[in-house]
Amino acid sequence: QVQLLESGGGLVQPGGSLRLSCSASGTFAKINVMRWYRQVPGNERELVGEFYSDGRTDYADVVKGRFAISGDNAKNTVYLQIDRLKIEDTAVYYCNADVLTGGLTLTWATYWGQGTRVTVAS
Repeated sequence: QVQLLESGGGLVQPGGSLRLSCSASGTFAKINVMRWYRQVPGNERELVGEFYSDGRTDYADVVKGRFAISGDNAKNTVYLQIDRLKIEDTAVYYCNADVLTGGLTLTWATYWGQGTRVTVAS
């Protein structure tokens, strides 16, 4: 079993900053990529960005310049730094990961965390 746990959400004023964390735990061989998504009630979940195990990152155009993803492979943790927060950044932020896991036969599977809520309001 693999678990992803997000943390760091909360209530922030517009213009503020937050740093979200997502840590993977359980039994697995490796993680290829960890991603951040966000979802506003009534909307589809949208990809924010990705962190690959080789250090590469990729971002959705809508968040480029204010969001920064980093990771610590040794800790199986990915971070999402959000600066100059806007009201429209209010959402539940989810982490997912492509993980190589299994017993005698290893297979790739995607796991999701439960999400952490970010509210941007005055």
